[in-house]
Amino acid sequence: MKNKITTLLAAVVLLAYGCKDDKPITEATISPEAGTTYNAGKAVSVKVNFPADAKVDSVVYLVDSVKITSRTDTQSVSIKTDSMKLGSKVLTARVFEGAANYEVSTNIVLLAAKAPEELTFIVEKVYPHDTSSYTEGLEFHDGFLYESDGGYLDPPPESVVDGQSSLRKVDLATGKTVLQALNDPKVFAEGITVVGDKIIQLTYREKIGYVYDKNTFKLLNTFSYTAGKEGWGLAFDGEKIYNTDSSNRILFLDKNDYRQIGYIDVYDDQKQIDMVNELEYIDGKLYANVYQSNDILVIDPKTGAVLQKIDMSKLYPAYERNEGSDVLNGIAWDAKGKRLFVTGKKWDKLFQVKFVKK
Repeated sequence: MKNKITTLLAAVVLLAYGCKDDKPITEATISPEAGTTYNAGKAVSVKVNFPADAKVDSVVYLVDSVKITSRTDTQSVSIKTDSMKLGSKVLTARVFEGAANYEVSTNIVLLAAKAPEELTFIVEKVYPHDTSSYTEGLEFHDGFLYESDGGYLDPPPESVVDGQSSLRKVDLATGKTVLQALNDPKVFAEGITVVGDKIIQLTYREKIGYVYDKNTFKLLNTFSYTAGKEGWGLAFDGEKIYNTDSSNRILFLDKNDYRQIGYIDVYDDQKQIDMVNELEYIDGKLYANVYQSNDILVIDPKTGAVLQKIDMSKLYPAYERNEGSDVLNGIAWDAKGKRLFVTGKKWDKLFQVKFVKK
């Protein structure tokens, strides 16, 4: 697939270096055209087009500043994409001509190799859910649900969600809160994840993260959240924390100091997927809500490719839900019992579901 993404501006960057007596070529161009899209696994043919009088000694080819290959002629090169993360890639040819060298660059966008497999769901059990909880994060550990409830006690003008944010420990069978920690009235709580005997909680735009003792909910410390534009979802794979920030990017955070250590960008075979929200790590894959959507996505945590998609629109249609309910959000995994739970913001029900092939 080589459709052009029109929102990307074609740009050729020429950087010339060398002695004053050397006259590097400035008319060279590079293909593919900036913004061209490729599906992962498809080789990209990169070609530098030189003037007829060019005297090129060698060309070094780089992807995102990392050397891939080099040639001592002006022929095109084929770059493999099988193992690359998805998203925008800068392709650079560094040309050497005598004592001078210069660079010419373009960019491509790498999409998922194929369309996501479409799954459906089976409802295995239904539990009560507290309608006061504007669910922003959901976890299941040691027989209990842990839930982050978002809201402002003194809401700013643009906010439509009032009520003080909190962290809750919830009895699955009854939906009742058995332990609660209230947040600062001026912050909006977002995603949570469990790391050992600690619970990590983000805030929406306040750039603050909280660390709690999982058993007592005692606040152990706070930290400055600087990784993403906003604090959204969290998940933990035993080694690193995954974090969404309102975009199509999933950030990797260090589990000890919460600084960014990497990222992936989420794409299907056609486009980037924005507003990736609440996360859960299940058997080597990331499961994600998409804000204002009824879809749950299964994402490859190494590349960002959407592997599977589940349309949850028939789980609990808006016309059947309780008054005051909002969108689908909240995924929790019982690793021991192999149970999957989903709910929504201020829903009166939490569902145990199983994803199956159509």
